[in-house]
Amino acid sequence: MGHVRDLPQSSSEIPAAVKGEKWAQLGVNIDSDFEPVYVVPKDKKKVVTQLKDALKDVDQLILATDEDREGESISWHLYQLLKPKVPTKRMVFHEITKDAIQKALKNCRNIDEQLVRAQETRRILDRLVGYTLSPLLWKKIAWGLSAGRVQSVAVRLLVNKERQRRAFHAGSYWDLKASLLQEKTPFTSQLVTVGGTKVATGSDFDPATGQIAPGRNVVLLNEEQAEALKERLTGKIWQVTDIEERPVTRKPAPPFTTSTLQQESNRKLRLSARDTMRIAQNLYEQGYITYMRTDSVHLSEQAIAAARSCVEQLYGKQYLSPQPRQYTTKSKGAQEAHEAIRPAGSSFRTPQETGLSGRELAVYDLIWKRTVACQMADSRQTQITVQLQVEDAGFRSSGKRIDFPGYLRAYVEGSDDPEAALEDQEVILPALKVGDHPDCTELAAVGHETQPPARYTEATLVKTLESEGIGRPSTYASIIGTILDKGYAQLVSNALIPTFTAFAVTDLLEKHFPDIVDPSFTSKMEQTLDDIAEGEVNWLPYLREFYLGEKGLETLVKEQESQIDANKARTVELENLDAKVRIGKYGPYIEVDNGESVVTASIPKDLTPADLDPKQVEVILKQKTTGPDELGRHPETGEPIYMKIGTYGPYVQLGDKTEENPKPKQASLPKGVTAENITLDMAVGLLALPRTLGVHPETGGKIQASLGRFGPYVVHDQGKDGKDYRSLKAGDDVLTVTLARALQLLAEPKKGRASSSKSKAALRELGLHPEDDSPINIYDGPYGPYIKYNKTNVGIPEGKTVEDVTLEMALELLAAKSSTKRKTTKSTTTKTTKSTTKSTAKSSTTSTKKK
Repeated sequence: MGHVRDLPQSSSEIPAAVKGEKWAQLGVNIDSDFEPVYVVPKDKKKVVTQLKDALKDVDQLILATDEDREGESISWHLYQLLKPKVPTKRMVFHEITKDAIQKALKNCRNIDEQLVRAQETRRILDRLVGYTLSPLLWKKIAWGLSAGRVQSVAVRLLVNKERQRRAFHAGSYWDLKASLLQEKTPFTSQLVTVGGTKVATGSDFDPATGQIAPGRNVVLLNEEQAEALKERLTGKIWQVTDIEERPVTRKPAPPFTTSTLQQESNRKLRLSARDTMRIAQNLYEQGYITYMRTDSVHLSEQAIAAARSCVEQLYGKQYLSPQPRQYTTKSKGAQEAHEAIRPAGSSFRTPQETGLSGRELAVYDLIWKRTVACQMADSRQTQITVQLQVEDAGFRSSGKRIDFPGYLRAYVEGSDDPEAALEDQEVILPALKVGDHPDCTELAAVGHETQPPARYTEATLVKTLESEGIGRPSTYASIIGTILDKGYAQLVSNALIPTFTAFAVTDLLEKHFPDIVDPSFTSKMEQTLDDIAEGEVNWLPYLREFYLGEKGLETLVKEQESQIDANKARTVELENLDAKVRIGKYGPYIEVDNGESVVTASIPKDLTPADLDPKQVEVILKQKTTGPDELGRHPETGEPIYMKIGTYGPYVQLGDKTEENPKPKQASLPKGVTAENITLDMAVGLLALPRTLGVHPETGGKIQASLGRFGPYVVHDQGKDGKDYRSLKAGDDVLTVTLARALQLLAEPKKGRASSSKSKAALRELGLHPEDDSPINIYDGPYGPYIKYNKTNVGIPEGKTVEDVTLEMALELLAAKSSTKRKTTKSTTTKTTKSTTKSTAKSSTTSTKKK
């Protein structure tokens, strides 16, 4: 249910008694020792009433909320609201199993006031930062923006990475790669030295200049030199000069914490932090895993015994670690929970035994594997390095032999299939000895270019925030969600790309409120909050100093507001760019002074700050000043075909926009096709989409190829059964794909979120509808589990699990939805009829008057 009381979220929630106070919007009385104004949100009033009613006929109240700070705070708020007259206990548990609950009932305690105070201080701090700085951003940059104590630091991390990418200069280098053969066994080798001097690699370049970094004594080969060296070495004798074998032992990673689960789930399953936490919450509530908001890597003796039992049964005694492994948490503030995230209970159900499916199964499988692996034996490997010489060139071959897989049999970070990953990890070299002369079957010159720093993914951002001590792992999902929702970043191919708005906001905060976006300052705040929880720091003096002190936030905002020029604040400063980038009401745009007037043009949404260079600016402005490029004339209609750039990127347009033709036909460019390489024939083909390929041999339904929001696809019109879609794959061309290829794609099972409930497995089959014997099933959707009957979908009520839903309950929910639909349709029809009648009457009167 979450919090039953909170600070007011809007002016309508502010109590009438304090509405006139200058601090009312904050919801915190800063004049009275930062006393918070708590209200019961509308959607929680029913819950509170039910609890008050339930309390009337009991002899004891047990507060059994989650065991972290937020849970402790919810217990305290419940106690304050319910005002119980019966004995009250605080019950703490970390898994919903019979044994855990019975044990928790016997070991109740009182509410931890220090934890409550620490949570309240955090909530007040977040409110003071957000509600003091956000209005400033509305005035100076754009309405609806927000600042946050942790959120703004995270945005700055994204912006700094993008700045590094803008400042990056690529460097190019060449080397040689050899394909060798020793007694019929092939292996490869890489050039490492020429004439005894190391050959340059990517790590030798300065990213700021694209040149070899100062002080590096290396040979930088260009294409011509590499080709010449290749010719010189071809046909010469190769000799093994040295072999080194080094044993390596790898230990398993500790069990999951909130942060590491989010990271690995993002890497392996491509799930967002928000989705991971939602799925983990469902697993916890259903009794499959322990509490999922934890900083601790500690495992109970019960959990260790269960994990070791799994290892022995599934892999054998030789795969057990000699002694039980116990992990300790390094972070001082890791008192949020007592155990790591693990399968619940005194014995672990294997993923196959749970009956789970879809993403719930994938997340449980991840947690199960990681927990079991942590009690397995070390992996023993041998790293092999072979040095070879041909003339004055030195080559190196590297191999890896897995002598004993140990825990890798169960769990390999970043891989879904441990067995396949083990094979991928091994690099087998032939049996070589010093003095051997392997044969060179091929020698190739290979060119390389250094790459800019990789952007943050959700996984790497979470890892950085945690390592810097910024925020709490339990808040990372909501922070990243807010960054995306507020338009500070877009998620493209799992990378978090900051927007121009993020640049403008970060620039303003860096210049005028540097502490707010300073990672070390924010980290110290987190440490102070931990100290408040431990009773080592007094919360009130800290809040006073932070907000009202000489360098406090309120003081700074009053000083800086008049100094911030809104026009400058909306301008994004980008190096090596003459044009100005500004944040407008409808998004970012380019502004250039061309002497007589100022020319402005919107920046396409997919154009990132790192990619905006003078050439891109020229292309965007050219369309505005001289009109779009004409690719040619349509061979049938004779109309011009234009290459244009819009908000969502480049597209082609047939004809001009006129009164007679207000919406000329347009088509986006497929992935991989740019404005520079599109041809007239290609444009004609795109404008002709969708292409009819033929009919399905079994159904007679039409099959077409077209281009949609998520790329090119083929679609089969199945009549009453709807339409069946499949995305085209790499190598397929929407303009040339054949009927035979389309049928092949349509025959393949659907994958991922795009799957219809027909092709994906049901979470539960409830039974048949009594009216038409159609199945009623529960499926996992992007917004949680839902009930499906024919074409009607209805969500599962809040507080109910998949297991709680019965066929009778499903029939009631479906009937209620159908009833609502009928009412809506009837209401719409009535309104339409009234409107038509009124219109007819008016028409009749007018007609009579004319007569």
